Amino acid sequence: MRPHLAMAAIHARLYSLLMALLALVSGALVVLGFAPFGWYPMALVGLLGLLFALRGADARDGALRGWLFGVGLMGFGVFWIRISLNEFGNMTPVVANLLTVLFVAIMALYYGLLGWLLRRLGRNDDWVVPGLLFPGIYLLIEWLRGWLFTGFPWLNLGYTQLDGPLSGYAPVVGVYGVGLLLVCSVGLLWGLVHWARAGRWAAVGALVVIWGGGLLLQTVAWTQPTGERLRAAVVQANIPQSIKWDPERLVSTVSIYWELTEDLLGVDLVVWPETAIPAFLHEVRTAVIEPMALRAAEAGSELVLGIPVMETEQGRYYNALLSIGTQEDLYAKRHLVPFGEFMPFKPILGPLVELFEVPMSDFSPGRSERPLLAVGTWSAGVSICYEDAFPSAVSQALPEARFLINVSNDAWFGDSLAPHQHLEIARMRALENGRYLLRATNTGISAIIDTRGRLLGVVPSFELGSLTSEIELYQGATPFARFGNGPVIVTAAFMVLLALGFGVIGMAGAKIRRRRA
Repeated sequence: MRPHLAMAAIHARLYSLLMALLALVSGALVVLGFAPFGWYPMALVGLLGLLFALRGADARDGALRGWLFGVGLMGFGVFWIRISLNEFGNMTPVVANLLTVLFVAIMALYYGLLGWLLRRLGRNDDWVVPGLLFPGIYLLIEWLRGWLFTGFPWLNLGYTQLDGPLSGYAPVVGVYGVGLLLVCSVGLLWGLVHWARAGRWAAVGALVVIWGGGLLLQTVAWTQPTGERLRAAVVQANIPQSIKWDPERLVSTVSIYWELTEDLLGVDLVVWPETAIPAFLHEVRTAVIEPMALRAAEAGSELVLGIPVMETEQGRYYNALLSIGTQEDLYAKRHLVPFGEFMPFKPILGPLVELFEVPMSDFSPGRSERPLLAVGTWSAGVSICYEDAFPSAVSQALPEARFLINVSNDAWFGDSLAPHQHLEIARMRALENGRYLLRATNTGISAIIDTRGRLLGVVPSFELGSLTSEIELYQGATPFARFGNGPVIVTAAFMVLLALGFGVIGMAGAKIRRRRA
């Protein structure tokens, strides 16, 4: 090989490695846009880095760089999964880390598909790729990740904008719509550098409209107060996960919750976390539930608590939320956590169950058509733990629900990013639906959130305590609650089809020009 050709090959190899590293770092930078960091512009920076890394790549390199972006995003963003596998799943640190790496690698495949499609369908780096193809495919890939194989909708881009101007769009188009507008903004920023003068001015105008529109929409009240207010409290007992399911600790666990609650009796509503009572309802109804219900009713309070429920005849059990006080109602969790609450593909993966020592790990999904719970004379939209990560599932409670409740047990993930990210998700649900949200968790972060997604107060992680606030009851439904994710998914698909159409027209024009030449 001639020296200059050898040097060119070395330079090409070094450039390819540099772009691969840029893709990896770009994925990690996006994580800085999520809680607890909340640096929402970093999502723009990370996505611009990905777009640059993909520039000029063939389909194979595009797939690799997209996958590395996903490794950076998921590897830094959800590596806390190893904590539950190691500390509570009967796995050695080595096995837990290996399984977490495997999970991250699999989740990153979605972004590998993104990179492959971008370079396969959009070979020219003109306005079509950053302006249409990139936003459309990214949104569709993100939606697919939140749906396929029961879905893992964590780290959706829209959450990074919760404290930024684009959050004004959340009640209209939801978290996926906010994410789509964010990626469109990335394409427009790209155009400011790479497009012709007319294109640059068009990009400036579009950015002003998108971001200015978000600020204006933040002033719109999409739902209306009923005029009724109530005093509500959330309780956090901070029971360590290592002892939570110990039968000998049942009495002390209930006592801690009740001692915190006795000081709150007289407020309209008290909410306990997910599986706050670590025993089946039928086992503790007479000794625990009925006396508490009587005492709460006498004080004029409603009590909502998490408790597992068994159907003794069928042998099924459910992760449930029980409302007691002036009346009783029950909601059973519908969207279960794979591998934590049920084993997917059980005929194939059943032998793996023995590797885990996770209590209550074979739940059945609840059969309620909608996530509603009667709380005294009010109707609440409820979600248990992971369910609040699915926007449409929460919005099904509207317009009947006057407020939202989310209960969780984030102790599985220790002192990591997970509790902060989960609180961010709950804030987005409050904003999307225009409802106050009461969030009670075992070890934190418990919170009360207003209709704008703002925190009225929190109980920090790993602290015992409670939080009380006055909340307003709301009626009506936001545009997102009415129409769901459908319009955004259709828009993204249309953007991709439009990009492909421009590509076909461009190829046809080039073919005609060659013939004429």
